[in-house]
Amino acid sequence: MSEDSIRRDLRDLAAEGRCRKVYGGAVRVPLAEGDLTARRAIAPDGKAAVARLAAGLIAEGAVVMLDGGTTAHEVARALPADLACTIVTPSPTVAVALADRRRVEVRLLGGLLFRHSMVTVGAETAEAARRVRADLALIGVTGVHADHGLTTGDAEDAAIKRVLAEQSAETVVLATAEKLGAVSPHQVLALPDADLILTDGSPEDPVARELVRAGASLRFASA
Repeated sequence: MSEDSIRRDLRDLAAEGRCRKVYGGAVRVPLAEGDLTARRAIAPDGKAAVARLAAGLIAEGAVVMLDGGTTAHEVARALPADLACTIVTPSPTVAVALADRRRVEVRLLGGLLFRHSMVTVGAETAEAARRVRADLALIGVTGVHADHGLTTGDAEDAAIKRVLAEQSAETVVLATAEKLGAVSPHQVLALPDADLILTDGSPEDPVARELVRAGASLRFASA
């Protein structure tokens, strides 16, 4: 097959939304780029498994930046009932999920509501986040790729995720298996900038092995 034929096929596939062209080729389009309602139906068991891992990282008395999204919502649900901590979040849905946790102090970051993911974004959100020094950031992304790093579908959302990570002593990424090897348009962090990536994928998956070779630290819910 000629290079021109390959380029044409990739262009057609990209136009149909079946792949995303990047420098040097093409990659999968993340399923997780849909809106919040659509994402709730994707890998619910995997999200719950990743959430349990993440909840286990939160120490008594810790200050935690908890991102928005469906997996972050599962983290809120997975917190031990007797855990005392502070959760700082740009997500109204995460805040509401924690409303009955009397030992959890909830700080909701204000700003412009990005309805697609039900999180606040913009300068006001970033300024509020920069007033907090956290022990841990739990960040959601839509793509985890060995070359393109940790990505998401919206530039402003990516910017807030970066601030949450910058303001935290440790950054942990929440990534169910379908996000491994996928790429979204906007980089959140380079792969080595995450201290840990939690996933329900398999350590035997070639994509997971490639991520480890690229410098990612993965922890598997199945392991």
